[in-house]
Amino acid sequence: MQLNMREAASLLEVPEKNVLRWIRKDGLPAFKINEQYRFNRSEILEWAQARGIPVSDRMAPDPAGAVSLADALKNGDVHLDVGGTDMESVLNAAVEVMPLPEDVDKAFLLRVLVARESLGSTAIGNGVAIPHVRNPIVLNIRQPMVSLCFLKQAIEFGALDGKPVHTLFVIISPTINAHLNLLSRLAYALKQPAFSNAVACRASREEIIACAAQVDAALPARKTETGGGH
Repeated sequence: MQLNMREAASLLEVPEKNVLRWIRKDGLPAFKINEQYRFNRSEILEWAQARGIPVSDRMAPDPAGAVSLADALKNGDVHLDVGGTDMESVLNAAVEVMPLPEDVDKAFLLRVLVARESLGSTAIGNGVAIPHVRNPIVLNIRQPMVSLCFLKQAIEFGALDGKPVHTLFVIISPTINAHLNLLSRLAYALKQPAFSNAVACRASREEIIACAAQVDAALPARKTETGGGH
């Protein structure tokens, strides 16, 4: 979904001059159409997440795409001791443990996730990364899922803070709107002490999902999307 300069500034809750500075000095993704800057909402969310910059609830994606973080975690489950010695082998191990439908091509999913990392690390700091695909509809799944993977050993993931990654939240969504909403909701959850502490101490699956449900309850109630087009 494309945004103009005014919408991007509103999403980031800063003046337009700040957005211009971030484009020029901090790598905020943007492109020009007829000499006017345009932005991809997903890219802004990812860029802001990696830098700990909050985004406005007023510019949230279409409510029809909103999903429950707790339900997405139930769909993707929590996985302990996920192996691997580098970024690609860890992603491969994560894909293998995800409860994906039988008709999903895991090799293809792995290639897409690795390619996404080549565009810029999905590590957001403090040992956490959020691997995901930019075009979720190609996976043809019915329900969004977030697979929480605790790694056997921390690995280098190209995080801005230089810290190795020990925790992955792998996001798989059936539509663009569901994808954007999950990214936003997870970013919000990781700033909430109860949820972030439960993840940091590797609490039980039940406790982590309960904390996610508290996050869902704190956010505006919206219709949950389970599939379909965009």
